[in-house]
Amino acid sequence: MSQEKQSKITGVRGMNDMLPAEAPLWAHLEQSIQGLVRAYGYQQIRTPIVEQTALFKRGIGEVTDIVEKEMYSFEDALNGEQLTLRPEGTAAAVRAVIEHNLLYEGPKRLWYTGPMFRHERPQRGRYRQFHQLGIEALGFAGPDIDAEIILMCQRLWDDLGLFGIKLELNSLGQANERAAHREALIEHFKKHEAELDEDAKRRLHTNPLRILDSKNPAMKPIVESAPQLLSYLGEESLKHFEGVQKLLKANNLPFTINPRLVRGLDYYNLTVFEWVTDQLGSQGTVAGGGRYDPLIAQMGGKPAPACGWAMGMERVIELMKEQNLTADLDAGCDVYVLHQAGDTLEPAMVVAERLRSAGIEVVLHCSPDGGAASFKSQMKKADGSGAAYAIIIGPDELAAGQAQLKDLRRDGQQMTVALDGLVDAVINQLVSISE
Repeated sequence: MSQEKQSKITGVRGMNDMLPAEAPLWAHLEQSIQGLVRAYGYQQIRTPIVEQTALFKRGIGEVTDIVEKEMYSFEDALNGEQLTLRPEGTAAAVRAVIEHNLLYEGPKRLWYTGPMFRHERPQRGRYRQFHQLGIEALGFAGPDIDAEIILMCQRLWDDLGLFGIKLELNSLGQANERAAHREALIEHFKKHEAELDEDAKRRLHTNPLRILDSKNPAMKPIVESAPQLLSYLGEESLKHFEGVQKLLKANNLPFTINPRLVRGLDYYNLTVFEWVTDQLGSQGTVAGGGRYDPLIAQMGGKPAPACGWAMGMERVIELMKEQNLTADLDAGCDVYVLHQAGDTLEPAMVVAERLRSAGIEVVLHCSPDGGAASFKSQMKKADGSGAAYAIIIGPDELAAGQAQLKDLRRDGQQMTVALDGLVDAVINQLVSISE
């Protein structure tokens, strides 16, 4: 009796597989990040993927798109806890800092990477599971740390070879300044209430600042004519903002002041910024962040200043592809070892392990059926592997205690080498390639 064919199970929409062809891109980005955080003295922190829902409601803000529409929240069936897959990393990092008293010893420079989750409509560079690099500097009050974290972004773009990413800058001032601006915004938008879209009407009295972040083209004239927050900043806020600008100019980093830039989370104050590009369609923000001094106290910790930024790693990968920065990323090995199974398998595996012990990247041929494949078919595999050299161990070579070492990338020359001198011979050849 034949079994019915089982239906194919596919991945969740907007939660993507990273396939081997893209692995070199991700590895290159991750290695660049490792170099960046070392250069600035940042320490790694890791937090759980799942947190209490209350953390994000308090940290991000009740009247935000993330909390209102995008979070993956559920009730733990075992104990009834309300839990959420983290939609961003700052709230979780601050929770960990407070819980473990990390600021007791003084300010901290922290970084993290990992998956985040938002229930959004999937599109290029915007997915339901996405990965972020987060940079958080806690306990520093001056404009110097604002400038430092912004300069970190520029250094990463330079390290990756990316171009065309522009910096936009603004200041949200302090709570009392935003309150005065908020009243002016409400009055302005009330005059145009009939022209507001549903999102704007809903936010008019709860979070009018977020109306400035509207992506609705029909709202553009109303938003552009709204009062600017910069006009409401006091002396200290302006001094901080000018200090950031002065340090960026001293480091020859160009920027544009965008008075409509507010970011999408409630915890920001003073400096906010975004790095934007026109090369990714509607998903033009590559990284963004700013200062969030109220958040630590808001989440139950001892008041302390803080600032940071987050970068969408998928968007950077897309930008690397768009700018053809993938050609030099070689996923190939150094050596491919060919053999004829039987008595030749054991010495071939011993050779492969000795080469790996010497720091050489090796692929040992393994036949799908466990038998002996022809050297012709194995050589195709060797060429496809990206290896610089092939080592051939057949019955004749084994009897003579030798192997053939073939150059796959330059002249195709082949030499006979004693098995006990093979490691040194391969090292010498690889060194000659790099010179």
